[in-house]
Amino acid sequence: MSKPETSEILCECRDGAATITLNRPEVMNAFSDAMRPALRDAIGEMGAREDVGCIVTTGAGKAFCAGGDIASMTALQDADDTAVIERRITESGQVLQAIREAPRPVIAAINGAAAGAGINLALACDMRLASSAAIFSESFVKIGLVPDWGGFASLIRLVGAAKAMELMMTGDRFDAAEADRLGLLNRLIPAESFAEEVDAFARRLASGPRAALEVIKRGVQLGETGSADDILAFEAREQTALFLSDDAREGMRAFMEKRAPRFNDSGD
Repeated sequence: MSKPETSEILCECRDGAATITLNRPEVMNAFSDAMRPALRDAIGEMGAREDVGCIVTTGAGKAFCAGGDIASMTALQDADDTAVIERRITESGQVLQAIREAPRPVIAAINGAAAGAGINLALACDMRLASSAAIFSESFVKIGLVPDWGGFASLIRLVGAAKAMELMMTGDRFDAAEADRLGLLNRLIPAESFAEEVDAFARRLASGPRAALEVIKRGVQLGETGSADDILAFEAREQTALFLSDDAREGMRAFMEKRAPRFNDSGD
């Protein structure tokens, strides 16, 4: 898989945790045309790396992502052009598919404003950690459009149909405390310690047993739509496959010896 070819998507890997940063701080990390395929490729590349155990997506500067670039949208309207919009929507779907298919957990580290495509990108991730400074909005209706980036699925799943309809129809802004109360977040973190706590959480996941984490991710996805029989069969198959793995052996011996396990040949 090719590497991203734009400075608008930055990748860094440290201690098993990869960070992918949306890097257009001057426009609150609103998506340019190059960013969608670059983000898709970055997630795919980081997910395929053996030295990566966790992927964090975040934004440069004070925002996570303000969504689409409205200036470019108005230019397309002036040209009566919908072909580019269709391509952008297709590429957005490819980003969501890359998140879903990545064998590693993908975390949204929401450092600031997350609006429109930005909030729905965050909702598509496996987990969400938000700074107390974060602000959220399903802002599409304010420009006469409807949510995309999978928002009709992810938001309804997390908050229910009635609340999702309210948030989508009003486009109202809400703060991180309200997002946490609604169940959108895994963790709400004080702004002053946000970077450090995200880093610690990502490293914790990265040091875990990667095969087991991959199965957990697939199991949670199955659990959302699968039947009881499907889930029981999945559990039996995957538990049996993992039972004799090096990580399972290490985990059980560490438990018996009352010490911390060293998974994935992580050393001391």
